[in-house]
Amino acid sequence: MNFDYTDDQLDIQRAVEAICEGFDAAYWRRKDEEGGFPHDFHAALAEAGWLGIAMPPDYGGAGLGITEAAVMMRTISESGAGMSGASAVHMNIFGLHPVVKFGTPAQHERFLPPLIAGQDKACFGVTEPNTGLNTLKLKTRAVRQGDRYVVNGQKIWISTAQVATKILLLARTAEPDPTAPTRGLSLFYTPFDRDRIEVREIAKHGRKAVDSNQLFIDGFEIPVEDRIGEEGRGFEYILHGMNPERVLLAAESIGLGRVALRRAARYAGERIVFDRPIGKNQGVAHPLAERWIELEAADMMMLRAAWLYDQGRPCGAEANAAKFLAAEAGYRACETAVLTHGGMGYSKEFDVERYLREAMLPRIAPVSQQMILNFIAEKALGLPKSY
Repeated sequence: MNFDYTDDQLDIQRAVEAICEGFDAAYWRRKDEEGGFPHDFHAALAEAGWLGIAMPPDYGGAGLGITEAAVMMRTISESGAGMSGASAVHMNIFGLHPVVKFGTPAQHERFLPPLIAGQDKACFGVTEPNTGLNTLKLKTRAVRQGDRYVVNGQKIWISTAQVATKILLLARTAEPDPTAPTRGLSLFYTPFDRDRIEVREIAKHGRKAVDSNQLFIDGFEIPVEDRIGEEGRGFEYILHGMNPERVLLAAESIGLGRVALRRAARYAGERIVFDRPIGKNQGVAHPLAERWIELEAADMMMLRAAWLYDQGRPCGAEANAAKFLAAEAGYRACETAVLTHGGMGYSKEFDVERYLREAMLPRIAPVSQQMILNFIAEKALGLPKSY
């Protein structure tokens, strides 16, 4: 059993750290205050070739695994970019996996090179206002009319829709069939038509730099050649992106927790109260030590889930467990960082309050902690399904 990183993985970490050094705390603080997609950060990663880290080499990608992608995403978050930086490139890594796996060679040729080069930005249109995590109940309809589909419906919590040039869209093409509940939804990857899709940004708790939106779709036409795979099998296809998404989100949560913990430890070592650094007090030091333990444990589970995925082995329980552990560990580290700073933790100047706001996101999305516990209870423990 070898717990060492490979030389290539360490090179990835160093190379991504070097890019992130050009986007310091002041940059991300400004993005948090003003909003606006971090186009220059996205472009810097694209220019260095990192947007295609897990894409096929034939189309300009690096052809590496989810383990390497997780190292990259953890490094981005840990640089201080947090969820704002990670979310700006997150979709590239996991979101187009169904296109990579089930798209035709002609679709690969059309879709992948512009995404890898940073010319296209994609958003992921699945969640709807009245269905939440019950994806099989989606109501957005795509009706075939000759050589195209006409789509009407709504989506919510769609990240990057303000800047997206493409949308990966899941829509219903047949009525629900109780005998085949996973059938009837189809997957499309197509240009984002702003004449037919109204985008309303949602004001939210954190991560202002990467927009979240509600979409109102009215008469949106999609050519048949932009459908991915067979009609009616879209739900099966998006499942292939879910485990990588959980792994990557776990990595981002760990990175966020680590930068918060590093800030807190530095402050605890420098802040003098009653003629001694506050870090000398066990009431300050012990919570920080516990957070380190939790983050390292979550990191081990994240890397195991990534390794299993890259080996082509089942990893649903491990990927969900990694997301659960990392979301909680990252949040607790950010919370402890704020408390360690005392009153200054409430100040934007020290950044830890931003980290805490962003740390809430992985506890909610893309799947709640409670649904993960449901999954583990059923799949790992063999208990009856509760929902």
